Amino acid sequence: MLTLKQIQDNKQEVVERLKIKNFDAEALVDQIVALDNKRKATQAEADALQAEMNSLSKEIGQLFKDGKAAEANAAKDKTAGLKEQIKELTTIQDNTEKELQALLVQLPNLPHSSVPAGKSANDNQIVRDGGQVPTLTNALPHWELARKYDIIDFELGVKLTGAGFPVYKGKGARLQRALINFFLDEATQAGYEEVLPPLMVNEDSGFGTGQLPDKEGQMYHVTLDNLYLIPTAEVPVTNIYRDVILNGSELPVRNCAYSACFRREAGSYGKDVRGLNRLHQFDKVEIVQVAHPDTSYEVLDGMVNHVQSLVSKLGLPWRILRLCGGDMSFASALTFDFEVFSAAQERWLEVSSVSNFETFQSNRLKLRFKEEGDKKTRLAHTLNGSALALPRIMAALLENNQFEGGIRIPEVLVPFCGFDVIN
Repeated sequence: MLTLKQIQDNKQEVVERLKIKNFDAEALVDQIVALDNKRKATQAEADALQAEMNSLSKEIGQLFKDGKAAEANAAKDKTAGLKEQIKELTTIQDNTEKELQALLVQLPNLPHSSVPAGKSANDNQIVRDGGQVPTLTNALPHWELARKYDIIDFELGVKLTGAGFPVYKGKGARLQRALINFFLDEATQAGYEEVLPPLMVNEDSGFGTGQLPDKEGQMYHVTLDNLYLIPTAEVPVTNIYRDVILNGSELPVRNCAYSACFRREAGSYGKDVRGLNRLHQFDKVEIVQVAHPDTSYEVLDGMVNHVQSLVSKLGLPWRILRLCGGDMSFASALTFDFEVFSAAQERWLEVSSVSNFETFQSNRLKLRFKEEGDKKTRLAHTLNGSALALPRIMAALLENNQFEGGIRIPEVLVPFCGFDVIN
């Protein structure tokens, strides 16, 4: 959430920068500024009346001591009137605050200056790429390989739950577990502390990272308990630091977490959702950092390099995209997407997004830090990234490593799964 200071001090800049996200903010910003001015004026009026009432209260006692009962009672009557006025102003203030909050949460985060203009994924910029695209003959897509080698059962998932909930079996389940352990070990070696978070969160957590009130329709809602199944471990892990003041010397704070993720994916259909390409439940390892504002973009570069090392070690052809304004999330200031190439589907598959949210989440979270010797607190920057999401990684691994006799397992995964081929 943008701060009122950001909006008041840089009103026109906010409007212009949000145009990069194809968001017309002018009317909304004008409303916010007007309400904030009303809030300040109401507060000033209430403070002045309170000061007058305090002064009168002191006078009343002295008037009684001096035997001026009539004047004292008149002052008491005036004090009662001031109390009523302050009460009315407090009600106006509370209502104004609620209106202001409702408008503030409608404004997306400001895009970083490096974000290109654009309306869709077609306008994203390729930053760099690597790896070798394999040349395959009569390659099978992963859903056919899964059936052939009996490692993922999509029909059984439909029976148990519904479409988008596959069942991993045998070597498929072991390969899934191997990927999770490999990603976690790589993150730990890179200095991230592992946590195992809950798979459900409350409304405050959803609000803190920006899923609420913007994306509640994409989350599974446990209505009886008013809890939400997490769409990513980013939500509970980042909320660990909600209402926390960190020491500046502690930054950056690094966490990684494995979790199942749940997404309704309402409106998704067609060939792009076949097999593992788009699921309602999937596994992912997430990396999260809380960083100093002065160094958060260096931290972002480090996170991007970490994800690049993962896809490189898996031997997958990859590319990194800088997302344009029209393809960015509501909360992000700058996002890099990772894609790997699927030789059988002959298309690029998104496997990770790495983002800097600057103070957008921390303002909602009230996540601050304080430098040693400084009495003032500042909002920290939050960042996160998939390292990695498993479904499309699994799809690309199965498809790109197939040969006539089976599917080869990348060397880095063999110690984790205990086999080097699926056949």
